[in-house]
Amino acid sequence: MGFAQAFPATYISIYPLFIRTSQRKLSVCTAKLNGDNDPLLLAATASASLRYQETLRPEPLFLDPYAACFVPHNTPKDVIQDVHPYCLATKFIDDKLLGTVSLTDGLKQLVLLTDGMDTRPYRLNWPTSTIIFDISPESVFKIAAENLKGVRAKMPRGCIFYHIPLESSDIEQAMQFKGYNGSRPSIWALQGFPVMTLANFEEVLSMISSLAMKGSLFVGELPVCLAETDIEIKSNIRQWVDKLFLSKGFRVEMINYERVTESCGRDFASGNYNNILFVAEQLLHSDDQMELWRREFQRVENEGDEEGFEEL
Repeated sequence: MGFAQAFPATYISIYPLFIRTSQRKLSVCTAKLNGDNDPLLLAATASASLRYQETLRPEPLFLDPYAACFVPHNTPKDVIQDVHPYCLATKFIDDKLLGTVSLTDGLKQLVLLTDGMDTRPYRLNWPTSTIIFDISPESVFKIAAENLKGVRAKMPRGCIFYHIPLESSDIEQAMQFKGYNGSRPSIWALQGFPVMTLANFEEVLSMISSLAMKGSLFVGELPVCLAETDIEIKSNIRQWVDKLFLSKGFRVEMINYERVTESCGRDFASGNYNNILFVAEQLLHSDDQMELWRREFQRVENEGDEEGFEEL
């Protein structure tokens, strides 16, 4: 299969296994694989090749000047006439992230759940002081970081980047150690992130629900294969998506690929690519917000007790 026909990470069937723990942390079990045989690396490279080929178009949906450093030198440079849905999703997510960050006061925290070869921190023009967290497989990220260093990729001036290995024993703690604050606005994106089962995705939703401030957005692609084992789900996908997100405290909107193509004026070839493009809003308060309010309530209560004692 050529790179033009290859599907992104969500179509690779071998992924790390998420394990639920009592402290709401995501840990993974990963098999040690040789570099060239690592399914996560192959999937990330396939997605990079799609961005590379899109960049070669006369009028591309987006420009990814760094995708070429990830793909083999013999990657075909023939431009496919129809746009791949992955590229449409990439364009939509790009625009949603940049628009939201640029227009929302105080929004400085961006969290990307990726395949390890996401170039958004480098190719998009982020406002000064944006803090970007990339959660992705460490093995893929290390290779990508070395390649990006080789082409002298640089972040926008004044922005900060942190990589959080997917294999971290406690992702929430790792993010907080790097300065993430759940009582401040954030925006989250998921594309190419290895998700093997519905339970895996529910764990991701739980983690974001715990970390993201109320009103924060979560945008990305949900692999439709997570629902394909259930005939009832397949027949009513929209209701299933609504229920899935609402169970974790999110209001979600499914985005139709045709709607994206109309705004771009381009045709696309759906093929077997049926990922669900979505935008979700966090309806609950984060753990950090709840802790702040608990402390404030305790402070007010203590002050009241002191005043009452003085009156006596």
